[in-house]
Amino acid sequence: MELYTSDSSDTDSREQKTIDFGRMNLDVVTLEDHLSSPHKALLKTSGDIETMLLNHNRLVALPRVLQQFHNLKILDLSSNALTQLPDAICQLPLVTLIAKNNLLTNSSLPKSLLTKQMGNVHGGTSTLKELNLSGNQLIHFPEQVTELRQLKYLYLGGNKISSISKDIWKMQSLHVLSLGGNLVNEVPEAVGSLSQLQALVLCDNLIENLPMSIARLKNLKSLLLHKNRLKHLPKDIVALKNLTELSLRDNPLVVRFVQDMALKPPTLLELAGRIVKASGQRPGPEDVPRTLVDYLNSANCCVNPNCKGVFFDNRVEHIKFVDFCGKYRVPLLQYLCSSKCIEPEELSRASSSNASSASSGFMMRKVLLG
Repeated sequence: MELYTSDSSDTDSREQKTIDFGRMNLDVVTLEDHLSSPHKALLKTSGDIETMLLNHNRLVALPRVLQQFHNLKILDLSSNALTQLPDAICQLPLVTLIAKNNLLTNSSLPKSLLTKQMGNVHGGTSTLKELNLSGNQLIHFPEQVTELRQLKYLYLGGNKISSISKDIWKMQSLHVLSLGGNLVNEVPEAVGSLSQLQALVLCDNLIENLPMSIARLKNLKSLLLHKNRLKHLPKDIVALKNLTELSLRDNPLVVRFVQDMALKPPTLLELAGRIVKASGQRPGPEDVPRTLVDYLNSANCCVNPNCKGVFFDNRVEHIKFVDFCGKYRVPLLQYLCSSKCIEPEELSRASSSNASSASSGFMMRKVLLG
C-alpha cells in the first residue's frame, strides 16, 4: 500500500505537520475547541498541518473549523459515529480520506466528491488517491466515486451494497477495489476494463458467476472470492500471468464434471450455419442476405483441441478442472459445440497437465481452496 506523507524526509518535520487527536474521547464541541486554539495543540498555524488523525472518538459531525486546514492531505475519521460527510470536506486537498466504521449512508455523502473551482459550477477536480468507506451503512455503490479519476485505492467492504456500478470503468487509475462483506450478487463486465487493477476483493458476497471480462485484468495479482456462491470460474482466468493469489474457499465449487447442462436441440439455422462453416465456404453479401453473413461471422470455436467444429447460440456448458501447481484442481467453465466433445477425465487430466507445463512460468503460486 502506498504511503502518502510529506515531501520532507525529516521525521521531525513530518511530526510537526501531523496532529493526532485519536482515541481522546472527543466530541464535536471539544474537538472544535482544540482546533480553534493552536496553543493547546502546540500548532503554529492551521496551514502547517498535512495529516490529521481523529480516529476512535465520539464525533457525530465535523466542526466547521476543519475548513481552515487548507493544506490537509491525510484525514482519518475512522471509528466514530459520523452520520454525515459535509460538502466542505471536498474543498480540502486530500490525498487520503479514511472514514471507515461510522454510520454513513448513501445520503450522508456529498453529491459530488470533486473540488469545485471558483466560477465553475459544472466541472471539478480531485486529488484523492485513497478512499475508505468500509464498515458503514451503504446500500448502493456510491456513484460519485466514479468521478475520482485519480483514485488508486477504494475500500467499500463491510456495507450492504448489492451491486457494482456499471460506470466503474471510468476509474482507470484504480489499483485496489475492495468490496468484501457486502451483498453483491453480480459483477458487471465493466470491471474488466480496469486495466491498472492489482487487487480485487469480492469475498463474503452472494456472487454466483464472474464475467468473462475478468480475464482482461492483466495486472491483477490478487483475486479474493472466498465465501460466495461460485460453482465455476471463467476458463480464460488462466491467462492472467500476474495472478499470484486466488482465494476460493467456502464456495459451492463443483466436485465432479458437469456434463450436458440442459442442452436444447439446435435450430435449423444453427445446424445449417455449422455445416457451412465446416465446409470452409465463405459466402458474402452477394450470395446470401447480410443478416446471414453476420450470423456466420458470429461463430464460436469449440474449445476441444480435437474438434474443428463451431457453435452459434446452442452450446454445451461444461466444467473442466485445471491443475494449478500440481496440487489444486480448479473448475473452469468451457463451451463446447456438442456433448461428444467432452473429454474423458483421464484425457482431461493429461490435457491439463500439458497446458500446465506449457505455462508453468506464470501459473498461480497461491491458490486457497481450504
